[in-house]
Amino acid sequence: MGLKPDHWIRKMALEAGMIEPFAENQARQGVISYGVSSYGYDMRIADEFKIFTNTHAATVDPKDFDPRWMVDFRGDICTIPPNSFAVGRSVEYFRIPRGVLTLCVGKSTYARCGIIVNITPFEPEWEGYVTMEISNTGPLPARIYANEGIAQVVFFEGDEPCEISYADKKGKYQKQGSIVLPKL
Repeated sequence: MGLKPDHWIRKMALEAGMIEPFAENQARQGVISYGVSSYGYDMRIADEFKIFTNTHAATVDPKDFDPRWMVDFRGDICTIPPNSFAVGRSVEYFRIPRGVLTLCVGKSTYARCGIIVNITPFEPEWEGYVTMEISNTGPLPARIYANEGIAQVVFFEGDEPCEISYADKKGKYQKQGSIVLPKL
């Protein structure tokens, strides 16, 4: 299994629609960077958020998640309360090839502010907008800037395609069109 370089990412995005919309170069001036990097792609966060509120819950349960725990917000700047989190989605729609797996990590600009971005791997043949969790681990409110970089996706290609892909399993988060909360 090997890392995939920028020229492979460009080719797959432009010819196979792997990333749409696709920023062929890394945008940096005055924004938190996004676009193609050496071995990955810095994706952006859209202007749609669900901000956690604990007014209806004593315990958060992924097997019994109540949407009332989240407050919908749309805007250019999302403020996450101290020691809380928000859920957002990517600007980009991804279509992962059968022989590829991705890992995602938050951008260092946010990490240096105590903001942690959690995204699970994109499995082979998964597609959709990426739902991501953004935690504010600090004691003060934290800002997230919509339509700017939030996390880097690193692409790994297997020596051969997998036997059973996410599409084959009919995964529950396949073809997400918006922010999707936990489900069984």
